[in-house]
Amino acid sequence: MKPSSLPRAQLAFLHDVFMAALSFVLALYLRLGDDAWIWWDRLDLGLATALFSLVAATVFLSQRLYRGVWRYASVNDMLALARAATLTILVFLLLLFLTSRLQSLPRSVLFINWFVLMALLGGPRFVYRMFKDHRQSRKRAESDHVRVPVLLVGAGDEAELFLRAARSPDAEYRAVGLLSSRGARVGRHIHGIDVLGSTDEMADVVTSLRQKGQAPQRLVITDHRLDGAEVRQLLDEADRLGMTLARIPRLMELKDGVEERVTMRSIAVEDLLGRPQAVLDRAAMEAMIKGRRVLVTGAGGSIGSELVRQISDFGPASLVLFEACEFNLYAIDQEITTRQPDMELIPLLGDVRDAARVNGAMAHHRPELVFHAAALKHVPMVEYNPDEGILTNCVGTRLVADACRANGVSLMVQISTDKAVNPTNVMGASKRVAEMYAQALDLAESERGGTRFVTVRFGNVLGSTGSVVPLFQKQLAEGGPITVTHPDMTRYFMTVREAVELVLQASAFGIGHPVYRGKIFVLDMGEPVKIVHLARQMVRLAGLRPDVDVKIIFTGLRPGEKLFEELFHGSEPTVATEMPGILVAEPRSADAADLGAAIDGLARLCRDHDADGALAALCRVVPEYTVTPNTPVPAPQD
Repeated sequence: MKPSSLPRAQLAFLHDVFMAALSFVLALYLRLGDDAWIWWDRLDLGLATALFSLVAATVFLSQRLYRGVWRYASVNDMLALARAATLTILVFLLLLFLTSRLQSLPRSVLFINWFVLMALLGGPRFVYRMFKDHRQSRKRAESDHVRVPVLLVGAGDEAELFLRAARSPDAEYRAVGLLSSRGARVGRHIHGIDVLGSTDEMADVVTSLRQKGQAPQRLVITDHRLDGAEVRQLLDEADRLGMTLARIPRLMELKDGVEERVTMRSIAVEDLLGRPQAVLDRAAMEAMIKGRRVLVTGAGGSIGSELVRQISDFGPASLVLFEACEFNLYAIDQEITTRQPDMELIPLLGDVRDAARVNGAMAHHRPELVFHAAALKHVPMVEYNPDEGILTNCVGTRLVADACRANGVSLMVQISTDKAVNPTNVMGASKRVAEMYAQALDLAESERGGTRFVTVRFGNVLGSTGSVVPLFQKQLAEGGPITVTHPDMTRYFMTVREAVELVLQASAFGIGHPVYRGKIFVLDMGEPVKIVHLARQMVRLAGLRPDVDVKIIFTGLRPGEKLFEELFHGSEPTVATEMPGILVAEPRSADAADLGAAIDGLARLCRDHDADGALAALCRVVPEYTVTPNTPVPAPQD
């Protein structure tokens, strides 16, 4: 193998070969002194030195020593040098044994030679790096007045990488200290930057730095083990101390000896609401999907599109995208076609309220797994259009479920919501009916081992259609005000990625545990979050002051809204499963035939646009639901 054609690499190669020759002569002199010239005559010494140099040159090239940069010489480079020096000595030793049985050279010379060779190869590299580092330090010192002083949270690998990257003279930030998020390593330092205290001592650390004229302007999180509650606490404390909050990207791989430019990003809402990642059984998820025919309803929606993305990664035999909105269907079809070009993808325009279209899709494509994510879910919109919401959420679910039974689908997954618990709005009540029907069919099918119906219930999904987060972001971009319905309103939140992962996990778990037939899987949503707190944090993340730069106003509860969402009904016994992040509820069951007849009655009323009659019938099916006085009811249409 030839060294790189770059002149510096060639010079480094010639340097190393010369040092190898010099090391052999020095080792011989160190062992024998002036007797070295008596032991070997000049011709033999020259031949031996040339042979050693030739062996060294061959080994150096084979070990790819010249792809690195001396400026970034590191532990890995030193190990490579040690490997090359060792191999050189061993090969030369073998050649001497074959030619002279080692009688012409004291054996200790080669042992000494290894150390001399390491010093001559590594020493210049070390001196060169020290020289470069000194020049860089001088340039950094000259630019310190324009670089942003930051305080790092975390004293691990990510912090070390940040500090290493900050050595560059054109770096935008300079670290003035570190905080240990776990309280360890206080009093120690990384690359000359001290660990000044724990995160609980942030105020004292910042005060001390200000007294030294090194007040940090930004708090940077490098420890990715922090959960959402800890990040929210850091945001509050940083805001109180006059600092903004940011974090460095998660590092998938750290490589010693490579200097990376670390960019920072602002804390996202997902960081504030984050929680420890549940341990996922991806093998079970893959076993459920790989090689199977899959259909997803509502495939272009917030949940449906993420379901499609994750399902496609597990290698289904085919994937049918069933969606009523042409644009949403086009978007997800284009995305998955690019993402999985070899997968059979079938985009179908269709409404789950159209029995013929649903049955035709099932009969023609014969899916083995169906994920039912199609729904009307925006509470105020469904309140204003109750007949449409009932048709999609109740009647549509029944049509999809019955088509699954008729066409031999192995598993149907019903996506539900926490608003189905003690519903105060049409959307929640209609989703409760959908839950009840899937639950009833699951129990009915258990007797003959038919289609398995798994219902998964969870709370709000960040960034989904109708979520408060996009609304707040839009209001912030417009300069405010931010509108919050009530100061005490709380909600459960989860990222769409995490929600869909747990939906797939619960589905795979449900298939393998028939003991849970007729029960509802509930995703562990962590602690509920106050909406007004979320609004204030988003304002601070934008670098603004809530109630000063951006007003927060309260508008009152909208039709059908309630202050607190619940994941479980009071009469539902809840059971923890052996799968982290997944709980089981056992709500009241209903007879599938009776419930089916009630849904048929709802369908007739809604198709006749008899909203009053439909709401009254909905109340009979879901006794805990009562039509509130402020629920607007459209007038019947002729």
